[in-house]
Amino acid sequence: MATLPVFRWHLAPDGYATRRQLRARGLRPGGQDVAATLERPRRRRAPLVAHLYRVDQAVPVRPMTPARWAALAKANAARRLCPQCRRDAGYVIPASLGTCVPCAYPHPDDPSRSA
Repeated sequence: MATLPVFRWHLAPDGYATRRQLRARGLRPGGQDVAATLERPRRRRAPLVAHLYRVDQAVPVRPMTPARWAALAKANAARRLCPQCRRDAGYVIPASLGTCVPCAYPHPDDPSRSA
């Protein structure tokens, strides 16, 4: 296996892009292997490494179908549903709490939140 070219931060030649840069152009790697790496040096720690892909081998992003939009909406709605009180919280339930904020920190004077 050949070694990948390594470029320093901000010194990668034209024609290479990270996944995020490809996505901003409406592209995706499309199954191609990593073409190069980008390293950002840091003090007292290992350098940050980013994978670079060839822009000329990238393919357009697949369009969202109505079924995929519906599945995404259903998944986001499930993330807003409190498992304890079964109400739509109106926001994504924090994984650190596991329930909506009123269920996680009940107010003693609130009769609607009694367990």
